[in-house]
Amino acid sequence: MLSPPDIPHARRFQKHVHTYRILPDDEDFLAVQTSQGVQVRRFKTLSELIALYLQPNQGLVCTLLFPVERDKDKDPAEDRDYSDGEDEPSPPPFLLRSPHSEVDKVLGGLEILAKVFDQQSPPMVSKILQQVRGTQGHVVRDAQEDWNTFTHDKIRQLIKSQRVQNKLGIVFEKEKDKTQRKDFVFVSARKREAFCQLLQLMKNKHSQQDEPDMINIFIGTWNMGSVPPPKNITSWFTCKGLGKTLDEVTVAIPHDIYVFGSQENSLGDREWVDVLRAALRDVTEVEYRPVAMQSLWNIKVVVLVKPEHENRISHVGTSSVKTGIANTLGNKGAVGISFMFNGTSFGFVNCHLTSGSEKTARRNQNYLDILRLLSLGDKQLSSFDISLRFTHLFWFGDLNYRLDMDIQEILNYISRKELEPLLKVDQLNLEKEKHKVFLRFGEEEITFPPTYRYERGSRDTYVWHKQKPTGVRTNVPSWCDRILWKSYPETHVNCNAYGCTDDIVTSDHSPVFGSFEVGVTSQFVSKKGLSKSSEQAYIEFESIEAIVKTSSRTKFFIEFYSTCLEEFKKSFENDSQSSDNINFLKVQWSSRQLPTLKPILSEIEYLQDQHLLLTVKSLDGYESYGECPREGARGGDITEEDLEEAGVRDPGHKRVLLESLQLRK
Repeated sequence: MLSPPDIPHARRFQKHVHTYRILPDDEDFLAVQTSQGVQVRRFKTLSELIALYLQPNQGLVCTLLFPVERDKDKDPAEDRDYSDGEDEPSPPPFLLRSPHSEVDKVLGGLEILAKVFDQQSPPMVSKILQQVRGTQGHVVRDAQEDWNTFTHDKIRQLIKSQRVQNKLGIVFEKEKDKTQRKDFVFVSARKREAFCQLLQLMKNKHSQQDEPDMINIFIGTWNMGSVPPPKNITSWFTCKGLGKTLDEVTVAIPHDIYVFGSQENSLGDREWVDVLRAALRDVTEVEYRPVAMQSLWNIKVVVLVKPEHENRISHVGTSSVKTGIANTLGNKGAVGISFMFNGTSFGFVNCHLTSGSEKTARRNQNYLDILRLLSLGDKQLSSFDISLRFTHLFWFGDLNYRLDMDIQEILNYISRKELEPLLKVDQLNLEKEKHKVFLRFGEEEITFPPTYRYERGSRDTYVWHKQKPTGVRTNVPSWCDRILWKSYPETHVNCNAYGCTDDIVTSDHSPVFGSFEVGVTSQFVSKKGLSKSSEQAYIEFESIEAIVKTSSRTKFFIEFYSTCLEEFKKSFENDSQSSDNINFLKVQWSSRQLPTLKPILSEIEYLQDQHLLLTVKSLDGYESYGECPREGARGGDITEEDLEEAGVRDPGHKRVLLESLQLRK
């Protein structure tokens, strides 16, 4: 079997796995990747390639036999592709080569828009594309390509590739509930950004709906106790019950995104999604669309979105990590989903950690393993743990941290509704204070009683003795079920509700809910109108100092990552270092050793929404000694919290404390 361009395919044949990959060359001819010394056969089209390998003795372990038929009976909502197209088969992209095209003119100030907007009739995408084709450059594409005319209201989505910075996917509406995607490859990321501005400005000029800068997200976590849910779970996703709840006006407004995490969920994946969608439909009268669903044994996470936001979501990823016995069993572990909402990245992690009051250290290790191994988000940021890869990361689930207090004292405090003494002995709070887990994660104040362990069928009685094969275990009432979050500096997150239900009693856990108001960025277009200047903005570093906990005297360098840069940048090695303690090393970079960063766009309002990720690495092993995020155009001295942020998570590794980082434009 062969796969479409850029997609590898592995096939097992006679106890061996044979992997084939179809790659386009510089002239856009296709070829199957071969071993060294084997002549490469080039094909103009994929059909020609397939025709040859249908014949025997052409170098494959067996001939191509059967085409793969597409499943035509899927629910359109489930069949929707939210990916960036980089891991999926797609037609060869348009290659825009046009040194004197309108894209270049747009980059110099977008003057063309003034002419476009002076016209009385709505501008059309086809006109722009024809202008691009009609200049001295040209579009490289199959001559059979059908160039349809699409008005601005038919553009459903702009999807910027994360791995190929000059690649852009445009999703058009062909007919009702059917879309078509075309991929464009520009000469540079700057030209891609200029083209996106052109299209977005055109849409904004004629659109009846503004892009949101704030959305509401529901987060729910529930250990279901291995029994089906009751028929009515409305109180869970309407945030009704105990603790901080929504007021009567707000509760009637449906959230933009619903994220449901569950543990010990005995339902099948499809059945569970259907239950959630039906429950939301009954209350909100909205047919929420599934973005993604990920499961690991009975640990599940589901993301549902309003139909109006479907075309704002892209780059969807899913992953799971096992942390059960020997990290091979999936009864404990985590599942995650990530995606882009317009220009804002989101990550959602649902976990079920090791149980037992005495196993705090094991839970801490579970967290570190998930942090390191869960594969979500932009793959260019793989050197950063997942807590730094997203604008907003929500982490929730049955974390299983317990209260370190005698059972009778706990019950007495609960009966008097005195929660503060209990929160002081909460293991998760204590471990966070020691900076062992969830560094710089936030959690709303807890004003609801412990959610575990209740007598099933009631919320009046806690049951703290649990019969196990190894004997009787004591499970003191605890806040096992939690919702935490972490966001980049200077971003907006406000928790409007954090509590638990008091009427869902099928499990020994109460469902926990959280409602969040979250800031998002749209496709950037300057609020001041067209840029009058073509000056390039720069981000310069006056100096960077780091204190490294290490006895080594190696040299170090810094890598800089950001979506506002065309590619990541590296510093030179530090030009000075000193030590007053054998276990610590102070390393310094002067401005001469640090790169000048040139953002794709120069508008200050754009840069204020961007963030830099910094990682310090050693020259001898290229291992990361620490990372931290910085807001793009605000600068300022790094705070004490920023120093904590740079701590390496892997046991035995060093950590970096970044000190005086100053930015200037």
